[in-house]
Amino acid sequence: MREAEKLASPAPGPSALETRLAARLAELRVQRGWSLDELARRSEISRSTLSRLERGEISPTAALLGRLCTVYERPMSRLLAEVEAEPPQVVRAGTQAVWRDEQSGFERRSVSPPHPALRGEIVEGILRPGADIAYDAPPVAGLEQHIWVLEGTLEVTVDGHLHEVGAGDCLRFRLWGGSRFRCPGPGPVRYALLVVLP
Repeated sequence: MREAEKLASPAPGPSALETRLAARLAELRVQRGWSLDELARRSEISRSTLSRLERGEISPTAALLGRLCTVYERPMSRLLAEVEAEPPQVVRAGTQAVWRDEQSGFERRSVSPPHPALRGEIVEGILRPGADIAYDAPPVAGLEQHIWVLEGTLEVTVDGHLHEVGAGDCLRFRLWGGSRFRCPGPGPVRYALLVVLP
């Protein structure tokens, strides 16, 4: 069993967003004509875990969802935007979609009004001290990212190169390989992530 799979946890009761996400994951697989076995082969996630994800019995971790986004060739932000209602032009702070991965210590807020047809978006990320999330590959090769740290320190590894980004600093890169986000502490890190599709 892969490490990302181990981090999938039983859902205490799915939210409306989680229910729509589970349905969208199943829909993406069916649209491609893949069986659960085929998706398991492509994603290196067990068939039983995939089945439970699609039925909404467990919530995906950031790493697990990242692996599925890679297989489906879409950024996580776009996948989450696809399960939102009709996208508004303004999203007030109190209604922005927030997704939490309690086990890895990651909180992700969709700041930009969601729209699957747009190429750029802003996401707020918060990692608690010691949080360490690795992605095997980008969801879309050549994805442009800008990371602006608002509070704390973030260690970002891009294609094997480690960057320490402090408060006020901004890192820009195009992603072709693996990436890793780590909060070395002592406090949490809060950052703005700007994502631009190639």
